Amino acid sequence: MVYARQKHLLKVVDEHECLLLQLLDEEYTRHPFYGSRRMTAYLCKLGHRVNRKRVQRLMRTLGLVGMAPGPNTSKAHPQHKIYPYLLRGLDIIRPNQVWSTDITYIRMPRGFVYLVAIIDWYSRKILSWRLSNTMEAGFCVDCLEDAIRTYGTPEIFNSDQGSQFTSDAFTGVLIDNGITISMDGRGRALDNIFVEWLWRTVKYEEVYLKQYDSVQRLLLGLTDYFMFYNEERPHQSLGYEAPSVVYQTATGGGAKIVDKYGMTETVILV
Repeated sequence: MVYARQKHLLKVVDEHECLLLQLLDEEYTRHPFYGSRRMTAYLCKLGHRVNRKRVQRLMRTLGLVGMAPGPNTSKAHPQHKIYPYLLRGLDIIRPNQVWSTDITYIRMPRGFVYLVAIIDWYSRKILSWRLSNTMEAGFCVDCLEDAIRTYGTPEIFNSDQGSQFTSDAFTGVLIDNGITISMDGRGRALDNIFVEWLWRTVKYEEVYLKQYDSVQRLLLGLTDYFMFYNEERPHQSLGYEAPSVVYQTATGGGAKIVDKYGMTETVILV
């Protein structure tokens, strides 16, 4: 399992900002289809005087985007190449056929950190993960290189259009290893649905329950949780097997993403 460097890891914010980030994080985990308008209304109903512009900034800070079609709040870089989405209609029938990644935010008592993970779509196995205090490309590249060292290379690697994943440093690793690059369509967070489900699971089963008060304890807690997730936790979509068993045996997994109503809805077939 991968540990992040602990130096300067916690990004500190003021008390009220941290509260708003916490509320956004919890509401997004409950309702990932909420965009900035609904989030603004939600916070106002709780008595916080915020406008949509501020909520959009906070959501960008957390790397959040509503799952319904609409503007993508992932921070793209205008000079980075964007690759097409290659998974729609693709039968995923074996391990290491498709990997994907994403970033989520984890709140702490006096700030927050970002978590990146790489998942194998066939088995749902977590192949690598990292923590960082910024959403820059470096910790994402470290995570990718660790997964490749440990598990080899996938045929296709999927991500969103965030600047971390479109950077030359990140895509260069994929290209150098002969990996085909796929990226979510703009405003289509469901294109990377398995990582979205992973974040919901991690937060409800680990982060929200433990309320970690230090980065060191968070690192240890996530290390234990991801070991449990891979080796012991039964998954309904995997016939109640654990991801590591499905990955190792290459049986019982799989997925397919199709458009049910053109460009308006994405569904999962497992």
